[in-house]
Amino acid sequence: MTGPFRRSTAWLVVGLLAMGVALGAVALRGPAPARTRADQVHAIAVGLRCPVCRDLSVADSPAPLAKQMRDTIAERLDQGRTADQIRAEFVASYGESILLTPPSRGIGLVPWIAPAVLLLAGLAVALAAVRRWRVQPSAAAAGDTGDTGDEPSEPARLAGAERRMLERALARLDEEERA
Repeated sequence: MTGPFRRSTAWLVVGLLAMGVALGAVALRGPAPARTRADQVHAIAVGLRCPVCRDLSVADSPAPLAKQMRDTIAERLDQGRTADQIRAEFVASYGESILLTPPSRGIGLVPWIAPAVLLLAGLAVALAAVRRWRVQPSAAAAGDTGDTGDEPSEPARLAGAERRMLERALARLDEEERA
């Protein structure tokens, strides 16, 4: 590889590492803690699905049941229960479908892992494609067939086959013009 390509690859790797470190720091820090009782109720209600309007959280739903659930969350917080205990109560009452975020265990782990796996697979495919694109033009420009034997490489054979096909087509064209 040439010098500029190595430098650009090095900068790309450094940039990707910096982004990974920044994302990791944000993920480890997590959300800011709720300061007021209303913020605490909202923080818990955002993670619960409204049983009436299945596409909204308890915090966003205008349904009377969602209002009752928010009141229950406030009561449980006043009783000194933690957010995890309150969520566990709702899961016991409604099942795991009440949670808006899938559990990070068992089959629920798939939605958490799939984006990272797909991202890595996409990067691997892109890297392989870039390497292939970078190697083919440089080998053809240098006249390097890549083979040490008498048979030409795949690109040279294709060029030869195309050349023979073109010669045949031109010969037929000449015959048709003469006739």
